[in-house]
Amino acid sequence: MALIVQKFGGTSVADPEKIKAVAERVMKNAANGNKMVVVLSAMSGETNRFVNLAHQMQDHPDPREYDMLLATGEQVTISLFAMAVKAAGMDAISLLGDQVKIKTDGRHTRARIKEIDTDLIKKYHGEGKIVVVAGFQGVTDDDHITTLGRGGSDTTAVALAAALKADVCEIFTDVEGVYTTDPNICNKAKKIEKITYDEMLELASLGAKVLDIRSVSFAKRYKVPLHVRSTFTDTEGTWVIEEDQQMESLPVSGVTYNKNEARITISKVPDTPGTASKIFTPISDAGIVVDVIIQNTRSGDLTDMTFTVPLADYDQAMEIVAKVAKEINAESYGGDKDIAKISIVGVGMRNHAGIATTMFRVLANEGINISMISTSEIKVSCVIDEKYTELAVRSLHDAFELDKDNPAKPN
Repeated sequence: MALIVQKFGGTSVADPEKIKAVAERVMKNAANGNKMVVVLSAMSGETNRFVNLAHQMQDHPDPREYDMLLATGEQVTISLFAMAVKAAGMDAISLLGDQVKIKTDGRHTRARIKEIDTDLIKKYHGEGKIVVVAGFQGVTDDDHITTLGRGGSDTTAVALAAALKADVCEIFTDVEGVYTTDPNICNKAKKIEKITYDEMLELASLGAKVLDIRSVSFAKRYKVPLHVRSTFTDTEGTWVIEEDQQMESLPVSGVTYNKNEARITISKVPDTPGTASKIFTPISDAGIVVDVIIQNTRSGDLTDMTFTVPLADYDQAMEIVAKVAKEINAESYGGDKDIAKISIVGVGMRNHAGIATTMFRVLANEGINISMISTSEIKVSCVIDEKYTELAVRSLHDAFELDKDNPAKPN
């Protein structure tokens, strides 16, 4: 008998028939004697509908009331799921985040989980019930409803699995697992059987949309085995687990891209101590995450500072930069929304030379200029013009032979 946490996203519970199908799938596991915790998202499209409603009331919705509204979507799906289970002859109970006591900090619309009280879940498991929990939401110490931001249901599921010491956390979605790249732009993309936490963290941070990065971070910290698989088939998916020697033998595991970034440059900045802090502190204070940063030194004690921010935060970041540029006596500033970040990821990079060189050569052969480069121990990222995104992805996927069982080593 195992304790299994299963999470189903919005497309998996998009209508009553799909909710019934999910209930049948969960009940098969319960019938085998497993203790089941099910985490559900809102029905596909519902959260966007609530967002639109909120903006009809206020241009900038009050964060607390915004969370109160958005959290209702999951309440619908968990109650319908519990009804479907009961109608089929088994017992289930639906619980909201504040009932479970998923405690978060007070940052409305992007709260972080601090702790989870598992007593209520264990009580209902003791009564033989399937426990279904609303994803994406929690509650502060002073009882205010919070939401975890986009992808928050993944985080809810993994955090519950960690708190309950579950045997596995299965993330069900509309794809069959994690692929070597986006199958929508590369028909040679191949499903990955096993991937490390670190590789999945990089892929999630670099634009892969299969798992929320916070959920992978939780899984790594508490060593929760993750199984990403399709709601609509019984096919084995992708396991996200700790690293082993076989994984290290592959130089590159995947190619990913992110078109949701923008580049900002502040030119001819005085090259003096404290200048970088003056630029990035107000950006950080506004909650804007800066990714790639490059500093180019000029003659005359001047430098250029170039960095990337999320595309959604570009306008706000540019307003901040306009003020900062005056304060630090920069000559000019500007930005570019038409960029993309292309990345290759693999724990095998630690043991294989020539990975970055191969990437740069492939892009050069396709006439693709690289404007920024960022690296870590297991990834290389290049910022390029957005119009070359698909060409770059396909070319790199071919160069590293990611569609083959035994990819070639770089040369």
